[in-house]
Amino acid sequence: MIKLIVLDRDGVINEDSPAYIKSPEEWRAIPGSMKAIAKLKQYGYNVVVATNQSGIARGLFTLETLGIIHQKMLAEVSEAGGQLGGIFVCPHAPEDMCDCRKPKPGLLLQAVNKFNIKSDEILMIGDAARDILAAKNCGAKAIFIKTAHKLNDLLVAEKEGIPIYNNLAEAVDAICA
Repeated sequence: MIKLIVLDRDGVINEDSPAYIKSPEEWRAIPGSMKAIAKLKQYGYNVVVATNQSGIARGLFTLETLGIIHQKMLAEVSEAGGQLGGIFVCPHAPEDMCDCRKPKPGLLLQAVNKFNIKSDEILMIGDAARDILAAKNCGAKAIFIKTAHKLNDLLVAEKEGIPIYNNLAEAVDAICA
């Protein structure tokens, strides 16, 4: 039984950018994503975000700026009637070899500890192979969201037999059906 839904941020909740989301002005919700998060709340799911944000380690933005971006996201989620139970962030660069950067399971294990649940009670929704692999490395279930610029990631999801949807709203409709 799923007790916690973990959402990747960029490409799932908001539009992604190869140049990183570096300011609140650059953060734009994907149409339907806020209502999808609200629907999960209506159906009794706890929802959190787990996001790699290596732009911090690269000096592109600060933890303070990330906090402001997340305040904007939280306000829009709340305005739509939703709620996030936490935001788990990896601020490290890939070469830092930390335990929290997806595809490692560290962020998901933080959620397991916070909510005192088992890994197999988590559903990870992401748009990248690293999200799918983080779920697999943690023992969680996963759903893949298609994005135009991540064809190789789509192939990983297909190989792993992960359910695939066009966007978060479509995935949430399937979860709640």
